[in-house]
Amino acid sequence: MFTDLYCSMDKALLSIKNLQVSFINNEQKSTALHNISIEVKKGETVAVVGESGSGKSVTSLSILQLLPSPPAVFESGEIILNSEADAIDLLHASNKIIRTIRGKKVAVIFQEPMSSLNPVITCGKQVMEALLTHQQITKQAAKARTIALFEKVQLPDPSLIFNRYPHEISGGQKQRVMIAMAMSCEPDLLICDEPTTALDVTVQKNILELINNLKQQNNMGVIFISHDLSVVSEIADRIIVMYKGNIAEENTAKEIFTNPQHAYTKALLQCRPVMHAKGERLPIVSDFLGEQISGYKLQVSSNKQPETGNQQPVTILSVKNLKVYFPAEKNFLGKTNSYIKAVDDVSFDVQQGETIGLVGESGCGKSTLGRAVLRLIDATSGNIIYKKEDLLKAESSTLKALRKDMQLIFQDPYSSLNPRMKIGEAIEEPLIVHNIFSSAKTRKEKVIEWLEKVNLNADFYNRYPHEFSGGQRQRIVIARALIMQPSFVICDESVAALDVSMQAQILNLLNDLKKEIGFTTIFISHDLSVVRYISDTIIVMNKGKIEEQGNAEDVYNHPQKNYTQKLLASIPKINF
Repeated sequence: MFTDLYCSMDKALLSIKNLQVSFINNEQKSTALHNISIEVKKGETVAVVGESGSGKSVTSLSILQLLPSPPAVFESGEIILNSEADAIDLLHASNKIIRTIRGKKVAVIFQEPMSSLNPVITCGKQVMEALLTHQQITKQAAKARTIALFEKVQLPDPSLIFNRYPHEISGGQKQRVMIAMAMSCEPDLLICDEPTTALDVTVQKNILELINNLKQQNNMGVIFISHDLSVVSEIADRIIVMYKGNIAEENTAKEIFTNPQHAYTKALLQCRPVMHAKGERLPIVSDFLGEQISGYKLQVSSNKQPETGNQQPVTILSVKNLKVYFPAEKNFLGKTNSYIKAVDDVSFDVQQGETIGLVGESGCGKSTLGRAVLRLIDATSGNIIYKKEDLLKAESSTLKALRKDMQLIFQDPYSSLNPRMKIGEAIEEPLIVHNIFSSAKTRKEKVIEWLEKVNLNADFYNRYPHEFSGGQRQRIVIARALIMQPSFVICDESVAALDVSMQAQILNLLNDLKKEIGFTTIFISHDLSVVRYISDTIIVMNKGKIEEQGNAEDVYNHPQKNYTQKLLASIPKINF
């Protein structure tokens, strides 16, 4: 439905006015947005920040009618998009009009690329589809434009990525494919919903520059949704801070960072790990607002013997000359001509109770290494010794027993959860597989206990994954892994999708578990400030090899290799 046509020269590109959105679940109504109003002008970047569940993504999804209704109910408001000749109320526009606007006038970079990309269509064809739908262009030209876009977002070997399926590339590479697709038609308004969450710092820096350059070249408006305040400081003209479906504060980026007014804004700025020394307990939002959060505070055993300096370290994991190669090209007879060396002759040891931080750019092999250690993918050669057992030679029955003690927190929470399984059942599943607790009642009580540990409500037990935000889904998979009380965990970007306050809570929880049960972990991340805070040792990977390793503080503050120095130089910094 079109609103009355009027000249839009002095109007904002997008005007959200008094928008109120609720969700109906089992006849219970919860309000996600409370009469919020937001304006975005041409050539302006408006950042929307806040914790998971604050209403950031609900706001962005409402703009293009991407919320399923029901359960979503739009109780009031309007969303006006001003184009060159007319104004359209997107909230009440017909499906036909919305289809012409999606991708062409308004594009979205979604938070979870794996759930947004079609798994049975190659990456290149998915971007071509957007171009062929919205532009008068030949297939040949569309392919050339797609490869050029892949080069712009710094995908390695764009022609090769063009023909790959989403599952054949890394999480960061999938995110770059999504960014290329969103930018393909040079939209008037670009909505970025956590667009750099899965990206390493060097690519993140280039993507932010790319978005900023396109904004200036095309006079494009940008809504940039993020929980990373350091990233926001580098790109935003104005910042809107959301809290529990309300706008807590709105101001220029400089004023928000130098003179925050709301206690919630001050809390977000102080919760960042970079503000605190290694091992120091991180503050959370409730510390500033005086609220009671239903999180679980782990009690550290008072009779635990303190560690002494003369204790001999116990090696719990030893990786020796590990190689993981994947076929890259085959001839017409099916013989492999070349390989992708994802992990190339890697060796390191992990001591009991130690936290190893594994960092590097997307595609460097860090996630492949983590999965190879747990035998989730096959290694080409080498040895993986866990508690004197060589996992590469272990029988399936031995591996099953060890999996109770070795857990993985996945990078992409949506793809690792069964969409048809309630989250309570998903968290309970490993308890059933390993015959832990005989009664269903006891298992359910344990699941609820762990939901509360990661600051989720017990009432969420019977909800499905699609009913949660990205950050909430990440907490669910953390609870599912840690409910087994494992002694060894690989965290693969386990806090990347979390807002700073929840990230602080999870990091505090990991530190508490480490103190109480001798928790040992490999912490995979592209966020060097988080790795520095949580890790004892940092290993830097580059192109499948170990580039540098050493004490966390030494590597972070005094890097020896140029590659590590480049990573550190790319970390976003608040410079107001």
